[in-house]
Amino acid sequence: MEIQINSLSKVYNKKKFALNNVNLTIGNGLFGLLGPNGAGKTTLMRILVTLMSPTDGTVSIDGYDLAKHRGKIRAITGYLPQGFSTFPKIKTWEFLDYSARLAGLFNKSERNSKVDEMLEKVGLFDVRDRLAKKLSGGMKRRLGIAQALIGDPKLLIVDEPTTGLDPEERIRFRNILTDMGREDRIIILSTHIVGDISSTCNDMALLVEGNLAFHGPPDEFIRIADGHTFQKEVLDDELAIIKEQYPIISTIPASHGWQVEFVADDDGIYQEHMIPPHLEHAYVYFMEHKTGQ
Repeated sequence: MEIQINSLSKVYNKKKFALNNVNLTIGNGLFGLLGPNGAGKTTLMRILVTLMSPTDGTVSIDGYDLAKHRGKIRAITGYLPQGFSTFPKIKTWEFLDYSARLAGLFNKSERNSKVDEMLEKVGLFDVRDRLAKKLSGGMKRRLGIAQALIGDPKLLIVDEPTTGLDPEERIRFRNILTDMGREDRIIILSTHIVGDISSTCNDMALLVEGNLAFHGPPDEFIRIADGHTFQKEVLDDELAIIKEQYPIISTIPASHGWQVEFVADDDGIYQEHMIPPHLEHAYVYFMEHKTGQ
């Protein structure tokens, strides 16, 4: 299973590039698509699930040409959009049953078995008779992933899956995706939340204003911030100076003031306070010093 994206562009109103000459290869497993809001992530996702046509370029999914085989691509694709919603007056299992029929599961016995299996997998079997609209935010997202997976797709695309979830639900959702990623399929996780990528994906890409700014393993991206990440305990006056001069990663109350983490392009003043970077450090450093944003 492989996705080949070649010279892909999407232009709005003849001048606004949502995607600009994107070239990308995506293989089996969990793939993270990272970028700020407005970077072009959702546009790329909508093109891949055939809800939008590109202005230029080609896409091949599992050997199918996006321009010629839209029906075949839809048949192997599951999609959880950012704005996922359910019907207000049907039960959780009924919504999933409806999704299963849309996915082509017409045998009632097989469909019932698949619905129960998916409800178990995403931890919703105990609330199968609850109205879908009465589910918590995290439960709705889990129902969304269940409807995306009910047809056993070879390609699963998930757009901003953890936005608005509490930390416990975010971890649960990541674990579900990680388990699914062990199977023979591609899962694309599109997000602006760095932690979603660092804890799940072995391959990633960064989009910035429609351009592919990075593609590779998260560890390779993290190395961009080597030597540029610092942590220091400071008083109020020094904290104000650091905030004025550097991008701040975190500020935590400490015994004698504040423990602050920040990134800097080159500053020997804080050399003794250097710490190893993680993905969030690298993202902030890259956006500040490599893109001019």
